[in-house]
Amino acid sequence: MSETDAVLDLAVRLARAAGAIQRERYETRLEIRAKTTPINLVTEVDHACEKLVVEGIAAERPRDAILAEEGSGRDREGARWRWVIDPLDGTVNYAHGYPRFCVSIGVELDSVRTVGVVYDPLLDELYSAVRGGGALRNGRPIRVSETEALGESLLATGFAYDVRGSDRDNLDHFAALVKRSRAVRRDGSAALDLCYVAAGRFDGFWELKLHAWDVAAGLLLVEEAGGRASDLRGGPVPPSGREVLASNGRIHDALLDALARAAAPA
Repeated sequence: MSETDAVLDLAVRLARAAGAIQRERYETRLEIRAKTTPINLVTEVDHACEKLVVEGIAAERPRDAILAEEGSGRDREGARWRWVIDPLDGTVNYAHGYPRFCVSIGVELDSVRTVGVVYDPLLDELYSAVRGGGALRNGRPIRVSETEALGESLLATGFAYDVRGSDRDNLDHFAALVKRSRAVRRDGSAALDLCYVAAGRFDGFWELKLHAWDVAAGLLLVEEAGGRASDLRGGPVPPSGREVLASNGRIHDALLDALARAAAPA
């Protein structure tokens, strides 16, 4: 087994184990608190899943660096491998019993996205990708859609936790693309939205003010499934993940144009 294969195997095992915690605690009484804003939530399940994943990595790969949403990761100077973890993507959904959440684990080698695993425990769908090896769902290859026209596209987006007070709230983009696409969904898990682009369920996805852990795995899945990813101006996605547009590639330029027009001064 190559080192990359070993990393993938560990990521899959840890994602499934964290997903089992989520499935067991789903729709039970939770301890819920707000972090930065009243709509930015965390539960004890987030922390339990992160603890499981971080400790699992440390036990088998103690020299690797870890970036984890809830802060229990660790930097390792000189580490070639870095794990980027969202232990429970879709916490607001989870807290409300809305069945749209997942575990997301992306792994970088020398700052290049190399392994991606996203697990939806309720649907028992495990998405995985290794750079250069294609994208899979439950072991079977997936590909982006073949939709050619923006007007025939099903899109997805989301809104940042500061949407109540920020002028850059994505509502202008949302309104424009509701008018120009077949439909726009807003389901509260960027990692799963990216997987759905990779699998051809969505034709495109965009969002602002994300973080590295939201997109580390999903962007690799989109690329390995034949899609395209950029920032909202067509350049590379920033390492922070703060601005992301992902699509089947065929509608990408039309999406870039529509987003630019929506953001332009009247």
